[in-house]
Amino acid sequence: MRQSGNIRDLMMDNTTIAGIRLVNQQLSGTEFTTPEQVVSWMGAMQAQDFNMSKWAIGIRLPGCTDKLVMDAFNKGKLLRTHVMRPTWHFVSPEDIRWMLQLTAPRIISAMKSRDTALGITAEFYSKGFQIIQKALEDNNCLTREELTTILGAHGMVVDSSQLSHLLMRAELEALVCSGPVKGKKQTYTWLDGRVPKTPVLKKDEALAKLAGTYFTSHGPATLHDFVWWSGLSVTEARQGLDLVKPDLVSEKNGEQVYWMAHNVQTNSETLHLLPAFDEYIISYRNRLAALPVENHHRAVSSNGIFRPTVLKNGQVIGLWKKMVSKSKTIAIDLFASADRATRNSMDEAEKEFRRYLG
Repeated sequence: MRQSGNIRDLMMDNTTIAGIRLVNQQLSGTEFTTPEQVVSWMGAMQAQDFNMSKWAIGIRLPGCTDKLVMDAFNKGKLLRTHVMRPTWHFVSPEDIRWMLQLTAPRIISAMKSRDTALGITAEFYSKGFQIIQKALEDNNCLTREELTTILGAHGMVVDSSQLSHLLMRAELEALVCSGPVKGKKQTYTWLDGRVPKTPVLKKDEALAKLAGTYFTSHGPATLHDFVWWSGLSVTEARQGLDLVKPDLVSEKNGEQVYWMAHNVQTNSETLHLLPAFDEYIISYRNRLAALPVENHHRAVSSNGIFRPTVLKNGQVIGLWKKMVSKSKTIAIDLFASADRATRNSMDEAEKEFRRYLG
């Protein structure tokens, strides 16, 4: 049941936190009609598993199809690039430049020791960037394999790890971004050719914008949740939060202070087939509102793989996976037995996923 009202009329426990997040993360009804609107609202959506990350958009957009998301991606209405923590995220073209200005320096600094281990120098990056720029200006978009061949033809023979660092650094330097899919392969393209120039934000403006976006779309959340999601330092994250506190409300759950937008709505009657690495779970340092300690190891592997989960009323109740079968779209593994109403809801969720796949 969806409720609206003053946050002080609601008991701020894990159930309420989960219910508000369902609404704010657009999992419980939305007014949006396009994939790019969803991505813009969320700020950034983790996207290293490309197919699952497309479903992360689709599940937040009733009637959405994989084709609709792919069309938006191929047209550059949403980008997939390294921008936070670091890992791949979907971000809006309008946000990519100021986000990179804010988050890239820490990531680049963190990469230095690995660069050294891989034999990567400043000269390596400089030469690689020049070759890649010329190649992309001539060809518009290229796959990793095509770029490897071109680099080799110019005397830069690179292994897979060196290439990954070169391309990630090019993304972080706002030189390249995702291009349209070629066959079934991801491509890179020159950022300036794909995304119009946007005004540069001062650091405090960027911190406020990122904090406001996060706590509005992901709240209720804590300062340390924001630090985890953004990859910012605690000092930077606190500065961003302080700048937007007048636009937020806060409540305590135990010793934790949770921040969220003023217009509080909650919904506790839903069932979803969440994709792997979904923002509803991964974007918080503390995940107890949705995922009890006893089930954490089942939903998240020891090496940090976030599995596709079945979410009922904001709580993870099991896992699912896509099936390669004409008769069955998914296989579900619940943590406990389900009643008939839950099984019926899972059937409806499977039908929705099948419609999305087309």
